[in-house]
Amino acid sequence: MDREFMEYDIVIVGGGPAGLSSAIRFKQLADQAGKDYSVCVLEKGSEIGAHILSGAVIDPIALNELFPDWRNMDAPVTVEVSENKHYLLSEKGQTSLPHFLMPPLLSNKGNYIVSLGNLGRWLAEKAENMGIEIFPGFAAAEVLYHDDGSVKGVATGDMGVAADGSHKDSYMPGMELHAKYTFFAEGARGSLSKQVIEKFNLRKDREPQTYGIGIKELWEVKSENHKQGTVIHSQGWPLSNDTVGGGFCYHLDNNQVAIGFVVGLDYANPYLSPFDEMQRYKTHPLFAGLFDGAKRISYGARAINEGGLQSVPKLSFPGGALIGCSAGFVNVPRIKGTHNAMKSGMLAAEEAFKALEHGSNAVLDGYEQAFRDSWIYKDLKKVRNAKPAIHKFGAFWGTLYGGFDMWMNTIGLGFLMPWTFSHDRDNECLKPAAECEKIAYPKPDGVVTFDKLSSVFLSNTNHAEDQPCHLRLKDESVPVTVNYQIYDGPEARFCPAGVYEFLTDGGKPRLQINAQNCVHCKTCDIKDPTQNINWVTPEGGGGPNYPNM
Repeated sequence: MDREFMEYDIVIVGGGPAGLSSAIRFKQLADQAGKDYSVCVLEKGSEIGAHILSGAVIDPIALNELFPDWRNMDAPVTVEVSENKHYLLSEKGQTSLPHFLMPPLLSNKGNYIVSLGNLGRWLAEKAENMGIEIFPGFAAAEVLYHDDGSVKGVATGDMGVAADGSHKDSYMPGMELHAKYTFFAEGARGSLSKQVIEKFNLRKDREPQTYGIGIKELWEVKSENHKQGTVIHSQGWPLSNDTVGGGFCYHLDNNQVAIGFVVGLDYANPYLSPFDEMQRYKTHPLFAGLFDGAKRISYGARAINEGGLQSVPKLSFPGGALIGCSAGFVNVPRIKGTHNAMKSGMLAAEEAFKALEHGSNAVLDGYEQAFRDSWIYKDLKKVRNAKPAIHKFGAFWGTLYGGFDMWMNTIGLGFLMPWTFSHDRDNECLKPAAECEKIAYPKPDGVVTFDKLSSVFLSNTNHAEDQPCHLRLKDESVPVTVNYQIYDGPEARFCPAGVYEFLTDGGKPRLQINAQNCVHCKTCDIKDPTQNINWVTPEGGGGPNYPNM
């Protein structure tokens, strides 16, 4: 069956802050010039914000540029940081790190605690009011190319396909969306972005991207335990010295607290479970009393770019560009990336508008230069060695080095430290199970700590019944012959949603994939030792539905 198609000037894949900011900025320029350019945003979640998960404390610098009057526009950005704490944790205690020892860029003065999903919904409302077309529930599943190899657009996935590949009565073929420029704003480890990066060799002379897995819960606590505007970050326990990661606790409004934990996916021990490390984190004495009489109201997980400046790929290619976390602009020490993601989308929009005004559809090389001239580049350059230093030297010495490196860059002596550390690929960092100690995680108590399945329930995850599995194995024998036999089945632990489990049939192990549990975090696509797991888009509208996350 032939697919119908629609034509636009700009098609944006992904309705997060980067994609929406890009669409809005392009339309602002078009309106100022009196031009009727068309813009479309595709979002695989059931609604804008359904798949957005972040801490989140944001720097409003990009929002200030996009909407200078946002404070008078009912933006869901109201909880300014009032108290900022950073702790180094041991198993039974904590040491507060004095702020005067920390580089100024780590200060949260003037920043805001937000629900990034709600910010996305607000941006979508502003975009639609400007005439931008937004299609939630439609997953971009295929990149389309012109005969000359340039990107032509994308196609949405077919609907109503059964698990065996046959067409159900509800079958509808996907729609093609053609554009002069296609922007990929899929977030970390985007399935189509990954293909484009490989096709156009955008990582040539760049470091591999590295990631962390962020796990977050939203709680409603008693008013006497709530301190609106308080931000807590921590390092150390429960992780060992050779593992990168840390926790956060943010006090929002309405007696809500967001607590979460991030584990760098360059960890070595295959017995480590990021989900269970998060559960242990909540039991630290630092949070004593916080959860008394409290109620857990939501749960989610998402991969986070952690490679920094040296891992940003070439940003433009024939027919399009990478924006936001599809490229990777997270400032790891600051634990922030939204401001950079939004700005990258705005820069790409500005370059595309210039090109269309000149009647050209040439490669947006100006976007790359605009990035290097922008405050995104300056933001990332100062911290480029912080994360790889911890992987290289361990948590204690790596943190000391990273702080020194950031101070030198802050006071203008960065030229004395011109080097840039390299990265190892996350999937290559696992050691064989025989070389590692098992980690005994305590049984969840159902009050403060929980199991994976009850947590996934709170993510409101749902996928259409009887559809092809979106977690594809390139070789179905590898989970047993490699992952299980060498690494003791790490996918059962690195997945935060109980998707992968090893069962025994006739005395032989086999991998079972519970794809319906998938929260679209992309960890399996990143951490699988042989890169045998390929995450592709399921039917549109599936996955988590995060409220207020």
